Amino acid sequence: KPAMTATKINTSPMSTTRKVTTYEERVYDLCKRIPAGKVATYGELARALNSSPRAVGQAMRRNPFAPEVPCHRVIAADRRIGGFSGEWGEESDKVQKKRRMLAAEGVPFEGDGSV
Repeated sequence: KPAMTATKINTSPMSTTRKVTTYEERVYDLCKRIPAGKVATYGELARALNSSPRAVGQAMRRNPFAPEVPCHRVIAADRRIGGFSGEWGEESDKVQKKRRMLAAEGVPFEGDGSV
C-alpha cells in the first residue's frame, strides 16, 4: 500500500486552460498524498476512489498541476514506470524524465526497470 498523508490540494491559484472536473480534483488530492521517495499504482489509487485504473490514468495524463500534484509517482500495476505525459515506452523522453524524477527522490529500481 502507498504511504499517504492527508493533504488538501490548492488548485485555485493555478491557471489552466480547462476546468478540472470534481473527479480529477479527487484524483489529484489523493496523488498529492504520495510522499517523495514512494510510489502508488494506478490501481491502488483507483481502489481508494472506487474507480478504475484507466480513469485514474486519464486524470494523470491531464494533470495541469505538476509537479505540485506529483503524477510521476504513479506507476503501472506490474511495478514498471508506465506512461508519463501521455507517452509510453522505455525509450520515450518523457518516460525517461519520469524515471529520473523518481530516482532523484530516492525511489529504488530493480535490474528489470521495475520499482
